[in-house]
Amino acid sequence: GLYNYLQTVQSYLAPPIFVVFFLGVFWKRMTWQGCLWAMIVGFALGLFRLGIDTPVSLGLAGYAGGYPEGSFLWVVNRTYFQYFSVLITLVSALVAVAVSLATPPPDYATLGGLTFATSSAADNAETRSGWDWRDVAGSAVVLMAILGAYLYFRG
Repeated sequence: GLYNYLQTVQSYLAPPIFVVFFLGVFWKRMTWQGCLWAMIVGFALGLFRLGIDTPVSLGLAGYAGGYPEGSFLWVVNRTYFQYFSVLITLVSALVAVAVSLATPPPDYATLGGLTFATSSAADNAETRSGWDWRDVAGSAVVLMAILGAYLYFRG
């Protein structure tokens, strides 16, 4: 149905965004070129998979029965969408790392406080000074709501 289609679309397009965000925060060697190419390659893989799945899902003429069994397109179409999402994540991460290592490193002085590796003790103290019990309690309530929804809808 529509819900499953939306989940598959999200699972094909979200992995490169996750990779760029995650590596950008936790790896100070990440470059803008690595981010760009991870997004391009990840989105291309996602769009490729969507282009293969959509005609079969919609039952368009010639694709109603799917692709010829054993063909490359049949294998891609039959791969579970969450497994393909993991593949897109891994390929995007490899591209991001390879391109970042192949290009000049960023100026670490300009990254101060922007990544996990470049945050100082003063940055951490300033961030934590803005917290109070309401922030912690609110975060706990949100986490409990997410956990409750997951346990209720796990099927």
